[in-house]
Amino acid sequence: MMPLDSVKMDNTVNRKKAMNASFQALKSARVEGIMMDVWWGLVEREHPGDYNWGGYMDLLDMAKNHGLKVQVVMSFHQCGGNEIQVGMGPAGELRYPSYPEQDGTWKFPGIGAFQCFDKYMSSKLRDAAEVVGKPEWGHSGPTDAGHYNNWPEETQFFRKESGGWSSPYGEFFLTWYSKMLIDHGENILSLATEIFTYTSVKISIKIDGIHWHYGTRSHAPELTAGYYNTRFHDGYLPIAQMLAHHGAIFNFTCIEMRDHEQPQDALCAPEKLVKQVVSTTQLAGENALPRYDEQAYEQILKASTLQVDENSGEREMCAFTYLRMNPDLFQDDNWRKFMAFVKKMKEGKDGHRCLEEVERDNEHFIHGKQSLVQEVVPALVH
Repeated sequence: MMPLDSVKMDNTVNRKKAMNASFQALKSARVEGIMMDVWWGLVEREHPGDYNWGGYMDLLDMAKNHGLKVQVVMSFHQCGGNEIQVGMGPAGELRYPSYPEQDGTWKFPGIGAFQCFDKYMSSKLRDAAEVVGKPEWGHSGPTDAGHYNNWPEETQFFRKESGGWSSPYGEFFLTWYSKMLIDHGENILSLATEIFTYTSVKISIKIDGIHWHYGTRSHAPELTAGYYNTRFHDGYLPIAQMLAHHGAIFNFTCIEMRDHEQPQDALCAPEKLVKQVVSTTQLAGENALPRYDEQAYEQILKASTLQVDENSGEREMCAFTYLRMNPDLFQDDNWRKFMAFVKKMKEGKDGHRCLEEVERDNEHFIHGKQSLVQEVVPALVH
């Protein structure tokens, strides 16, 4: 992933010399391509329908000159925040804005909050309740589901025993709430696939890896985000089926995380979550947080070829995007580990060498490119 500020407000490339040197270094590390955010607030900044591609075209040309592929993220959301403007959802993900971090509204590992109390959602909820012959269910969304920073057992709706989430009303509401999200994704994808019908463009949709409180029965944070995933209900299969209908790729986060690294009092289980999602579809993956350590790389390698159960074959990722290109990545030790990781990913499941062994084999190659990498860091910083 490119830095979020790769293009400046005046639509020119930010730190152009550094970008060029970085591309050269990434290519030397056998990276296949880059992912860059195209911020629509810059492209269509002046007037509706008046597009300035400026620095983005320069970056595309630069990538082409270095033989790098480009994955473009059409970013309609706010840079660095969770405000929805246009697109799949907050931070570009297909989900409700159930855990906004701005102004301290939500803090990890809070359960988040349902987003269904505006007049439009309320009207649709009333209509859905009328259809099933339960008009009383359409008066409001759950009023006993707590607040953004509650934990499941602090609420009546998400409690393990006799929680509203498992009641007939809860099943009705959660089915409707998740369907509204899937319908939204369907509408956006229909437009996108129509636009790109006669091109070779592949469309991918990012789905959030909400792993906290995954070990509970209700999976409250997933429910408030619109993923109707509980101990008794698979919330990711309907999403995977909708994406498959449009030929879109299921792009999932938190691939680098291990269960034991996360707060166990919040019953975090990213590995179990990834395994569940892999059982529904082939994934493209991303790491949720910047990591440069071998443990994270090993976890990504493990997840890239995952056996769901004893009776099924291995599921391989179709792509992996590393977050993110920055000065820390090009520091000597981090760069050495990253290059070994890329090489090991390319070897795939048939490569039996450990990362440390690949890293040793890379030493002569790394030394040959040392001057190039040393040029990148100060240029990126300044």
